[in-house]
Amino acid sequence: MPKKSTSPKPDTANHALIEVLHSSVHGYGVFAKADLPIGTFLAFYEGRRYTARQMSRASWDDRVTYLFGLSDGTTIDGAQDGNLTRHLNHACVPNCEAIEVDEAGGPRKRLALRIETIRPVAAGEELFLDYALTIDDSVDPQVYRCFCGTRDCRGDMVGRA
Repeated sequence: MPKKSTSPKPDTANHALIEVLHSSVHGYGVFAKADLPIGTFLAFYEGRRYTARQMSRASWDDRVTYLFGLSDGTTIDGAQDGNLTRHLNHACVPNCEAIEVDEAGGPRKRLALRIETIRPVAAGEELFLDYALTIDDSVDPQVYRCFCGTRDCRGDMVGRA
């Protein structure tokens, strides 16, 4: 029986399917290199992980961040040791979603984020997630303005209950 590898995972992005290019929405974006059917696995969102305690002590400036919070309180920072999924832009009507899953093979439960398509995507089309940001009630949602330009744009990237 083959032994399971305990080495760090390589970049799990499927480079045959996606690439990073300049985006008309914001900075860089991730684009389909081929037609993608519903449910196509694109990549895991990768990056340095922070515990809830580490995040509470961290200070972030107004620069672009690539933070993705998980249900166990940990946060993935795609800016550090991340892959090209950190360039997925927000759209109020996305064509992809991040699905929280248990990472297989570890001695302890560790959550991961699978990025998959939720509708067919044409080659050359930009791939989007709905960021559904959680913000403090004292913060004006317009601080997180949306530029997706979709017909059903909410005007900001804040999630709605």
